[in-house]
Amino acid sequence: MKSRKYSLVTLLLILTGAFSFSSFAQTPRDFDAEIEAAIRSAKQAAGVEFLGTLNRICLLPTSGGVNTSDNLPRYVVDPDNIPPREQWFAEPMKVFDNFYFVGGKVHSSWALTTSEGIIIIDTIFPYNSRELIIGGLEKLGLDPEDIRYVVISHAHGDHIGGAQILQERFNAQVVMGAADWDLVDTYPNRYATMAPTRQNGRGVVAYDGMELNLGDTTISLWDTPGHTPGTLSYTFTVFDNGRPINVAYSGGTAFNFVNNTPDPGIGNFQIYIDSQRHIAEQAAAVNASVILSNHSEFDNAVNRNRMLAGRGDGPHPYELGEEWVQRYFQVMQDCARAAQLRLEQQLVQ
Repeated sequence: MKSRKYSLVTLLLILTGAFSFSSFAQTPRDFDAEIEAAIRSAKQAAGVEFLGTLNRICLLPTSGGVNTSDNLPRYVVDPDNIPPREQWFAEPMKVFDNFYFVGGKVHSSWALTTSEGIIIIDTIFPYNSRELIIGGLEKLGLDPEDIRYVVISHAHGDHIGGAQILQERFNAQVVMGAADWDLVDTYPNRYATMAPTRQNGRGVVAYDGMELNLGDTTISLWDTPGHTPGTLSYTFTVFDNGRPINVAYSGGTAFNFVNNTPDPGIGNFQIYIDSQRHIAEQAAAVNASVILSNHSEFDNAVNRNRMLAGRGDGPHPYELGEEWVQRYFQVMQDCARAAQLRLEQQLVQ
């Protein structure tokens, strides 16, 4: 009886014009406001620490696509295309008790020392790995013959470039995500002079949550696809005058995937966002207070190295705190969400 009463009341409201079917109409989404809010959130998270990351993925235009060519790199075809040394050279630096910078001005490479050898993280280009990584280790008093593992965050030439050199010269095992191993197999010309091999146990296929152990040291590997299908990020421990500090390493930042059309762009951005949430959770789980990347524009490594020289008894310039590590990944999520919203907006225009 009660339900019939409500039906009659509703009918009466309709007949009297007090109720309109238009009230059921969904209020149109204000995409511009949502995009602005995502960018504003990214700016707030970036503060003054992560302006390079903010600028690259929030403010500058995205590439729009992914490289599907199998052409030889220009610097392999003709060494005259190699950039001048002054554009990429940087001095090596002992950053923590067991962690060393052996990268360049733009692209980073790192050496993690253990009780049973050295783990190299990322390897820059093939044309400068010998000087920066091998030469850098020697300058720092470390023996390149002690290299046991080379861990590659993703298979782009500016990070995988020296993997083949280190594998062949020092018999190092190369660790990489499965999908990026497939990229190397699929594009032999693109990876000429830089492609490691999986044969005879010399290549390790990483998986999410894998622990890479060497002596007294463990690196935890995390699948963070997006930048490339097989991008890896890491968490591990370094020491500052004997004090343990946990590090989160972001394996891929820019939107190097199809991102200029709703299909598959919206889905690709969601993969990227989910990956940043994943590594942020892993960083929080170990209370990571240092954020690192493979580009100095993102983690400001080269400038922080200069600050180390005048540190004295002051705080370590790389140790930003747990909150800032989380804010870094928030910048990445917010910028990706803003770009994703632009594609969602295209669907309703």
